[in-house]
Amino acid sequence: MRIIKLAAADGAVISVEQDMAEQSGTIRNILNDVGISTKPIPVPNVSGPILSKVVDYWRHHRGDASRQRPREPLPGEENDSSEAATQRAISLMDDFDHEFCRIDQGTLFDIMLAANFLDVPPLLDLIGYTVANKMKGKTVAEMRATFQAKNNFTPEQEQQALRDNAWCEDDSGRS
Repeated sequence: MRIIKLAAADGAVISVEQDMAEQSGTIRNILNDVGISTKPIPVPNVSGPILSKVVDYWRHHRGDASRQRPREPLPGEENDSSEAATQRAISLMDDFDHEFCRIDQGTLFDIMLAANFLDVPPLLDLIGYTVANKMKGKTVAEMRATFQAKNNFTPEQEQQALRDNAWCEDDSGRS
């Protein structure tokens, strides 16, 4: 198998086998358009340590066809519900995935950005599921604290937003 070199934003160069790198839609498209070169493929939006984590994910899930995102339904076909899609994502998680996601929040978001930039849907789904799990059952204030999000609303604007969106409150009274 051919070796592809990837150049991270910080100048780190990581060598990876072509079939692993092609788990990335971005890299696959570059290779299809330009061909294989001895020069590293620039990955300008991803640091070396984060790219290394993505490569670890690729290595573990190499050749795992079950990780491919299901195709979009054709017109007239029934679409997979959110709950079914979530259950499918959970069922595909293995010990590696659980351990892979036991990282600090900053690294988790950096991997999410890298997965999005590199077009790695299964990794993006895994990280998205992990982030959603961190939000589950939290109040707005708890989510702001967890994600270090500033409240830009005045108290009046916040009350108005709560009134306007009262329909989406659950029975527990949490907001």
